[in-house]
Parts: sequence; C-alpha cells; structure tokens
Amino acid sequence: MEVVIVIPARYQSSRLPGKPLINICGQSMIGRTYDRCCLALEEKYIFVATDDNRIFNHCQKNGMNVIMTSGLCKTGTDRVYEVSKQIDADIYINVQGDEPIVNPDDIKAVIRAGKRNPDKVINAMCALDEADFNNPAIPKVVTRLDNCLLYSSRIGIPTTKSLSFIRANKQVCIYSFPKQALIDFMSTGGKTPLEELEDIEILRFLELGHEVQMIEVSNTSLAVDVLEDVKKVERILNA
Repeated sequence: MEVVIVIPARYQSSRLPGKPLINICGQSMIGRTYDRCCLALEEKYIFVATDDNRIFNHCQKNGMNVIMTSGLCKTGTDRVYEVSKQIDADIYINVQGDEPIVNPDDIKAVIRAGKRNPDKVINAMCALDEADFNNPAIPKVVTRLDNCLLYSSRIGIPTTKSLSFIRANKQVCIYSFPKQALIDFMSTGGKTPLEELEDIEILRFLELGHEVQMIEVSNTSLAVDVLEDVKKVERILNA
C-alpha cells in the first residue's frame, strides 16, 4: 500500500507571518518538521507542499522534496489534495508544517491506522490540561465510545453544567486521508458552514458524512501558532 507524507506550509500566517522559515535553534521550522517525518517514513515519500517561492526555494536549497501548489488553497487539506493530483498513492498522511517536534512514533501510529482502515479519515488526539482547555488556538475533540469523532471546537468541550474542566482531548494535526476523501473534501468548492465558523478543517469531513476515526497518540506535540510557542520549542530542544 503506497503511503506518502505531505507537509503543508504557507507563508502568510495571520498570527505569525513567515513561520515555516522561522529559525529554531539553528534550523528552520519546516526543516525540523521534515526531519521528524523522515524518522517515520522513507524520505522519497515525503513532500512539502507550498504556494510560496521563499519556502519552495528554501526547501530545494536544503534538499527537501517540495511541490508548488495553488495560491487559492484555503487549508492544508487543499494542499494535500493538489499533491494527490501529482503524486499517486493509496494513503496521504498530512503532517502540519508547524510541528517542529512532532513525535515520529505518532506519525507511524497514524500510518498504521490508515493502512488498517484505508477507506477512513484518521486523525490523532491526546489528553490536554486545563490551560490548553481554555486556549481557543487549540481545537478540542469529542468522540463516540468507539473513538469516532463527534465534534471538534475551539471552546472547551466537553464541560459540566458549571463549565468546569474535568478531562478532555485536543486534536493533534496528523491525519490520514484516502484519495476519495480528498476528492469529496474539494467537491464543496469552499469551506462548509461549521468549518467556516470554527476554522477547523476536519469538520468538513463530518459535515459531508464521513466518519473520522480518532487515535490516541503521545502528548509531546506542540504546534507553533505564536511567537511564545517558538520560545517553548526552543526551551524543550535546549533541555
């Protein structure tokens, strides 16, 4: 079964412009993410997907496989779809380009789940603490008893009547997509209502009727959204 990893990377981030090229302890963030992916899958099956010449040239200069995608892509999954039109595979693993310390074992776990369920969308999750529970930058996930996704939101869910935190899971941005799911994702011609409202692209699959199988992974993931996240990553690497 052919598997490829796609790392979407865009320059125009609203909260941290140019973040794929930010220097983290002597290496770009996209370079660090790429290297972590290389510990999970053979490098020839790993591709950065971008619409920015600065990122494209940086990847080429540093020996990373890179594909230029359309500037019209609104989500990372749009970029994965565009790669699927150029690179034929059975399963496309999406690892976000702002995950410079992503755990390779977590990527491997998603790959294994994708191979076991080749017709399903797979997404990773892990437990979170109360600080992350109240952070709107972090999507929270609620699942059925069989760990299929019920909903994902930027507010703190699930919660009690008094809106207190008991336990919850957050989304970890590693996905497995079969090609048909990517085709369906793009068939809407744009964001679906809940996806637009929450700004969480996995919701488009739910709105289209796809089951999303969530799998538990480690809690070592740290997505970089703001400059303070860069400092957190640097502290972890220096330690």
